[in-house]
Amino acid sequence: MTQDTIFIQGLKTQAVIGVYDWEKQFKQPLIFDLSLATDLRAAAQSDRLADTVNYKAISDEIIELVAASRFELIESLAEAVCQHIFDHHAGVLAIELTLHKPNAVIETDSVGLKIHRQR
Repeated sequence: MTQDTIFIQGLKTQAVIGVYDWEKQFKQPLIFDLSLATDLRAAAQSDRLADTVNYKAISDEIIELVAASRFELIESLAEAVCQHIFDHHAGVLAIELTLHKPNAVIETDSVGLKIHRQR
């Protein structure tokens, strides 16, 4: 089976997220990097957007989902994002998601997590 990858790198969003009271008072920046495993042969042959995974649609959906969410843990948010993608984009076979929370620990450039999910 062919496994190709569509990626979204550096998707910037903001969310109210965190376990501490001060974190729940304002939106904080988050940055997503995603690799979406799929099969791109049909799209390559047809040259039609309907035959591929639409990275613009997924980016917009993540921004909307994050803006409407209120999670304490980035682990919960990352899982919700993956589940949304699987629920709405049948062509995505697996997801590798890296979520950066750049202002969480002031002494670092960023902290975060990386998860891998597949159907």
